[in-house]
Amino acid sequence: MPETFSRRTAVYEDDAIYQEGKIVARIVAPSVRLDAREIHFEEINNSDDLVLPEECEFQKYRLMIQRVEYASRIDKASPEKGRILRGVVAEILGYREQ
Repeated sequence: MPETFSRRTAVYEDDAIYQEGKIVARIVAPSVRLDAREIHFEEINNSDDLVLPEECEFQKYRLMIQRVEYASRIDKASPEKGRILRGVVAEILGYREQ
């Protein structure tokens, strides 16, 4: 089991949000604000499988999305992006296990 876990963590992608070890969304323009224990995302797309409000993982962080300024089921200009969330603020809960 530890061998499988280390292989899984090795393939985490920097522009992806994960839940239960699976990619559930892609991010654009993250801004980590450690002093506020938050990460701000300009956009989260392809987020149809992202379950809110459930804990998720991004890079080395465990997060809980707290605020979304704008949500759209589909962007007519970019339908390939699926559900789009903009102006997202996520609370940093801690660090994912390495």
